[in-house]
Amino acid sequence: MFWGGYTPNGEISVKAEWGSESTAKADEEGNWRLKVTTPEAGGPFEVNIVTRDTIIRLVDVMVGEVWLASGQSNMQMTLKGYMPNEPIDNYKQEIENAKYSDIRMFTVENIMSNSMLDTVSGDWQVCSPETAEDFSAAGYFFARKLHQELGVPVGIINSSWGGTEVEAWISKKGLNEFPEMLKEIESFDEEEIETWINQFDHLPAPSSIEDFEKLDLEDSEILRNDFDDSEWPKVTVPHENCLSNEFIPDLESSFFLNGVFWYRNKFNIKNAGSDYVLYMGVIDDADITYINGHKVGSMMSWNENRIYTVPSDVMKEGENTIVIKQLDGGGGSAVKGPMLLESENGETINIEGEWRALFYGDIKGRSIIKYGFEFQDQLKNRPELVNTAGPNELASSLYNGMIHPLIPYGIKGAIWYQGESNVGRADQYEKLFPAMINDWRKYWGYDFPFYFVQIAPFSYGNELSPALRDAQRKSLTTPNTGMAIAMDIGTSKSIHPGNKQDVGKRLALLALDKDYEYDIISSGPLYKSHEIFKNYIDIDFENKGSGLQSNGILKDFEIAEDNMVYQKAKAEIIDNKVRVSSSMIKYPKHVRYGWKNWTVGTLFNKEGLPASSFNSID
Repeated sequence: MFWGGYTPNGEISVKAEWGSESTAKADEEGNWRLKVTTPEAGGPFEVNIVTRDTIIRLVDVMVGEVWLASGQSNMQMTLKGYMPNEPIDNYKQEIENAKYSDIRMFTVENIMSNSMLDTVSGDWQVCSPETAEDFSAAGYFFARKLHQELGVPVGIINSSWGGTEVEAWISKKGLNEFPEMLKEIESFDEEEIETWINQFDHLPAPSSIEDFEKLDLEDSEILRNDFDDSEWPKVTVPHENCLSNEFIPDLESSFFLNGVFWYRNKFNIKNAGSDYVLYMGVIDDADITYINGHKVGSMMSWNENRIYTVPSDVMKEGENTIVIKQLDGGGGSAVKGPMLLESENGETINIEGEWRALFYGDIKGRSIIKYGFEFQDQLKNRPELVNTAGPNELASSLYNGMIHPLIPYGIKGAIWYQGESNVGRADQYEKLFPAMINDWRKYWGYDFPFYFVQIAPFSYGNELSPALRDAQRKSLTTPNTGMAIAMDIGTSKSIHPGNKQDVGKRLALLALDKDYEYDIISSGPLYKSHEIFKNYIDIDFENKGSGLQSNGILKDFEIAEDNMVYQKAKAEIIDNKVRVSSSMIKYPKHVRYGWKNWTVGTLFNKEGLPASSFNSID
């Protein structure tokens, strides 16, 4: 499919080197669209778009299988990973070996919009060790498996944005069954927001700690020990989330803030003759920390404890000043603590409590909106305009900016990795996610295959993620879908597992099985039904393949009576089913498996694919 803009009623021809040609006429508004017959696969070719006054030459054109890859940070995560603390497994070797000129990736620039856009920014990159480190890792491993099996060129359109909620990816029409979200869209005044944002300086949002350290946000003034911060709001630190009413007083309601923050505090010490260790816990996402104007540490990692050494020559007897420059890119900011200083001789100084803090800049896409000092009064007067720039602030914003412009590009199907940002809203997600799939298919005009990754186990701060995983499992009732199960490849301390190789491979198995007629088992076991006996339950599964097996002792099975009080159950594989029982349960009725935030799956089929967690209650 080719499309574009030209002189109204003007004629456009597309001539392909493989021998096909097609002609169209632009409509009254100058829009045109046409199809060109293609060979099954091959390349590179040249394609010419010809008008009476212009020839546009497209070179190095490949014909093959094109898939759309979308979702949040686990799809956006590049082949090098989120360095330095969340790399992709064996990333150096994977990048060195990424020599596949028939694999191409187009990465869509992150952009949100309140109206449907027609164009996107980005370009096709040929897979090589020089380019692949910035490819979506999940997308790359999916493409590599398809290319190795099919022997044809594979293109991936990567349109993903970390930390995003599913409703941002659904069109306004697709949200007809969600009136509360439609109301928010209709009340959003994009022109007013743009006018507000454009009065401020825009700075590039840093993607590394080095970039953040280079970013001058009036550092030299704020780092002075005698800097007057008495007009800054008082904020209790540590805290789980930076809330707007802490930084913008007198708000009637509060919401999460994301962006750039400054924190300042004073503390006293008696002994300045020794080194100290500064403990600050987790800071989301990046911090540069100073004592008496000297940098003592910096890190960009949303879930790693900060432990910095403070040399003795930095400290002074009496009053000292600690300053934190913090950056958070989205999803709610946090300075979690605990926070204290400890000397070599064991003296401890508690630095928790009341700090002075300033919300210095907001985030919009890849820019920091620099509020600085002088605009703080405006923030107080128009707080409703603050933090409206994030992709989760408005449903449909990413569909408008990052999906709609891709239509009607001819895709074979879509792969998806998202759900972490909707944890806690499983009942809603169970409706929203299928709505998104059906929405995209309506706009493309055909029911393309849609394969998604079930979010991996992770130590969330609540026990709500199993319900989200189950909502994803239930989404399989949507026709022509498949789920890559990741119960065995999560990590307890990182929401971004480094094993994207298996993620891409399992997505590719679904495509090879369902779309390319490979006779393979493409999914792990999925709960089918259970039969209740006097004091035990037998569970049957779909996708058992050559048979059920465990990677050791089966665990994380639980059963309950009518009272829904679950007890740990003994589980064993009998007659290719799982039998569960508990001495604590006389009349079992309900069963569930893997119903925890963090666990490692123990049930597999003999093809090595893990079973999904489940709850037998619909």
